[in-house]
Amino acid sequence: MSVEVSVVLPAYNEEDTIEHTVETTLETLASFLPANTFEVIVAEDGCEDRTPDIASRMAESDSRVRHFHSDERLGRGGALERAFRAADGETLVYFDTDLATDMRHLEELVESIRSEGYDVATGSRRMPGEKQDREPERGVASTGFNSLVRLFLRSDLYDHQCGFKAFDRAALFDLLDDVEDDHWFWDTEVLVRAQRGGYRVKEFPVDWTPKGDTKVDLVRDVFGMGSQILRVWWEFAVAPRVTRRVTVAVGTLLVLVAIALMTVYLDPSTVLQRISEADPQLVGVAAVVYALSWPLRGARYRDILDELGYRESVGFLTGAVFISQTGNLVFPARAGDAVRAYVVKTRRSVPYPTGFASLAVERVFDLLTIAGLAGTVLVAFALAGLDPTSATAGDVSQSGRTALLVAAGVGAAAILAVLAIVLSARSDRNLVRQAVRAVSTDSYADWVASVIEQFVGDVQQVAGDRAAFARVGASSVVIWSLDVVTALAVFAAFEPGLVASQPALVVAVGFFAVSVGNLAKVLPLSPGGVGLYEGAFTLLVVGLTPVGAGAALGIAIVDHAVKNVVTLVGGIGSTLLLNVSLTTAVEESAEVKADGGDETDTDGPN
Repeated sequence: MSVEVSVVLPAYNEEDTIEHTVETTLETLASFLPANTFEVIVAEDGCEDRTPDIASRMAESDSRVRHFHSDERLGRGGALERAFRAADGETLVYFDTDLATDMRHLEELVESIRSEGYDVATGSRRMPGEKQDREPERGVASTGFNSLVRLFLRSDLYDHQCGFKAFDRAALFDLLDDVEDDHWFWDTEVLVRAQRGGYRVKEFPVDWTPKGDTKVDLVRDVFGMGSQILRVWWEFAVAPRVTRRVTVAVGTLLVLVAIALMTVYLDPSTVLQRISEADPQLVGVAAVVYALSWPLRGARYRDILDELGYRESVGFLTGAVFISQTGNLVFPARAGDAVRAYVVKTRRSVPYPTGFASLAVERVFDLLTIAGLAGTVLVAFALAGLDPTSATAGDVSQSGRTALLVAAGVGAAAILAVLAIVLSARSDRNLVRQAVRAVSTDSYADWVASVIEQFVGDVQQVAGDRAAFARVGASSVVIWSLDVVTALAVFAAFEPGLVASQPALVVAVGFFAVSVGNLAKVLPLSPGGVGLYEGAFTLLVVGLTPVGAGAALGIAIVDHAVKNVVTLVGGIGSTLLLNVSLTTAVEESAEVKADGGDETDTDGPN
């Protein structure tokens, strides 16, 4: 007879219980199913104990038992999905190996799919009128989690995490095409998507006895589960409504609201007057200075790609950077970032994973450099003998002092975070996994650590080579210093007297305002960070210098406009030279990024 029912047992370090669990499962299945119509698969997930040996021995001695081994952790969902795809049965079942759910319910679980026609069946410890013995910590966490799933994801079920479920094979595989989580949230996501998709779902009460460690885990329960609920909620409730037209409209509205609020405190005519009075020659100088930074951006990107195994010309890569930054100006949510991966892939056959990795490395150096420049203002004030919280540095308001302290904190945090990543990449010890395990030892924490490690691995390619690290770091400093010099030239066009009388103050504030303004642009609230940059820049200039609000806002607007115009001119020229459609690049790169950039990445030419 052919196999009709496949039971998968997800196993991680279960040497003390796995043999008893398999034997109990076989006995229970044999009590209500014909012989040779069922199988038990041990989905062993990178165990570090004797579980693989025990499972292999049982599979060799009993043809109804199969063992799937993985050298690395796949996560509970990943291990289940792998085993289900290899299973022979049309009814697919899984339950936790601790047998916390009374096995007398197994027949109802199986027959709900096999003979009653349900697509999904799940045991429940939380059905109305049913009571289960639960530790306080686990009960609170479970109640909170299930309440959030019911509220945000509109689920009609009461218990989503009970490890006692069955599926119709065809229905499950249809659902798995959209399931993204491969750890503890996997079965919850399957249940939610099944209800959304109109599949028949059965929830029935089971007797359940808690076993093992019941400690609520910070990484899994708070960060892991919470983030997954938000992800699925966003996909169902928000993403369908967030079209390109909507995002552009919202971003524009935010800018208009910010401008409207500014008019409460500023006279627009004053701002326009100060802009009209600015020295046009110095504004032109600012544009030239900023244009000089772009070949350096291309050279830096060449060095990064070179370390990842691909050598390209500075001219082409400068054009690729121009196009991606232009995409960020035109489209919201920094959609242009992924465009570069599309350009280098389609024009130079650099694989998508390498393109995304190189972008991540560049962002690390940008963040470290910008935050570092923000910190240099403190040194500049000290060298100039100025106290940024006193009147010697101009008419410093309380808001200016607050902005200084907050921005200094942001800069310090950014520096420490990036340095931690770099040090981890340069160290033989796995600092990332050590740090995560200091908070949690749950398997979900291992998954969190693996995500961070993937990012760190991208940096390691550059950080591991001291010469390359120094070159990319030095070019980053020059690039962002030219960005500051551009702003200083605009500053001089508006306030030549202040620049002549207090150059140290202007230079220090210029470095700080530009750096914090660029940090503010990290938030993808508007295309090109328009409004965010101007707001942060103006606040700091007004708070730390005698410059009035009208002039400060004028400086910020012209400075950002000069940079955006240079970027647009270079971007449009590059799209024409490289024959790239910006709209197509954004759409296709977004699709690739959504798929995880899973194209096989091989070692490229050196």
